[in-house]
Amino acid sequence: IMSLLSSAMQRCVFMHEQTTPDPQGGFTITWTDGAEFDAAIVFDSSIQARTAEKMGVTSLYSVTVPKGVPLHYYSVFRRLSDGLTLRITSRDTTDKQTPESASFQVSQLTAEQYEVTR
Repeated sequence: IMSLLSSAMQRCVFMHEQTTPDPQGGFTITWTDGAEFDAAIVFDSSIQARTAEKMGVTSLYSVTVPKGVPLHYYSVFRRLSDGLTLRITSRDTTDKQTPESASFQVSQLTAEQYEVTR
């Protein structure tokens, strides 16, 4: 199972939002890349997900990462291979984890596609 999961992992990078004042009295938002990590990202195209999407729910991705990757509610990250940017929508990020006795240690979260503001 772990080799299947390992082969599905793709390189991702944390994205950090920085807000700075601009000369006109407003603010400028910039995004910078942080640490890289591996994640398996799967689009949820089930009937339930499509129905939820029509009702405004946008958690359409499942993200599986090794335990210890510090993703939390509203963390933003980008998949390096294609630039897909996602935001974590799981409120309890410790809810779906393998038990300590499992031979592989992963966490699974939900995410939505996200467009960073400039």
